[in-house]
Amino acid sequence: MPHKIFLSHNHNDKPLVEAVAIKLASIFGQDQVFYDSWSIKPGDGIIDQMNKGLEAPEFVFFFVSKNSLASGMVKLEWQNALYSASKGRTRIVPVRIDGSEMPAVLKQTLFIDMHTVGLDAAIAQIVSVTQGNASFTPQHLGFSNLSYAKSNGADGSVEITVKASHLMEPNPHFALVVGNPEEELQWEMVNGQPFMGGFNKDAFTLSSGGTAGCISFRPLGGALTPAHPLRFRVKPRGKAPVQFFGLHHQKGETEWVPVPVDTRGFVSIKIS
Repeated sequence: MPHKIFLSHNHNDKPLVEAVAIKLASIFGQDQVFYDSWSIKPGDGIIDQMNKGLEAPEFVFFFVSKNSLASGMVKLEWQNALYSASKGRTRIVPVRIDGSEMPAVLKQTLFIDMHTVGLDAAIAQIVSVTQGNASFTPQHLGFSNLSYAKSNGADGSVEITVKASHLMEPNPHFALVVGNPEEELQWEMVNGQPFMGGFNKDAFTLSSGGTAGCISFRPLGGALTPAHPLRFRVKPRGKAPVQFFGLHHQKGETEWVPVPVDTRGFVSIKIS
């Protein structure tokens, strides 16, 4: 009997894919999910079993990553699924699990961006698609792997704690947007953690008009992970209070996006 679901992936990505496989098996039954770790038994011909798994699945979830895009076997799997999809026999749903570029032939296909929304949210979307509930546009869900909390100290300081809720954040470069001039503030990473960065005058254009400066900071020593939040403190040098407007994260070379909590709609950036 054909499988309902086929999970096309590279073996190096199993830590993420297996969590998806187990969830789908718990809902639809293990016999409905082709996942090589349980679908191919000792002594089975790997190619033969792969061919059987791809005979007529209703859904093929292609886990897009640097590893899978470099794999000849995975390429055959998803291209075969794409051909079946063109005949109306299956539906291919890309699931991006790192920052890799989507193959050109799939760029017009709606995809699930696990790299952005996190593992739990992506699994929920995969289940929703498989159950037929989804007409979905994951790019606009508003979910962020990053969030921050703000606390005020008795000395007038503002402490920002940045957290990654699900996935590792490989580029922990942030801009703390403030209304003060540089001479009114001093700043540090909590616990003396070293960092790169400094003050950028008129870095952001406000949607309401005018500009605001920011303190950019990138901690030395690796990525931001769910187990290790970042803490950054800004103190007033004199009597003027810290005017904190929000936190932005560098998503690309020239792309900065607000981190959820209390952003104010800044629309441009010119940090060097």
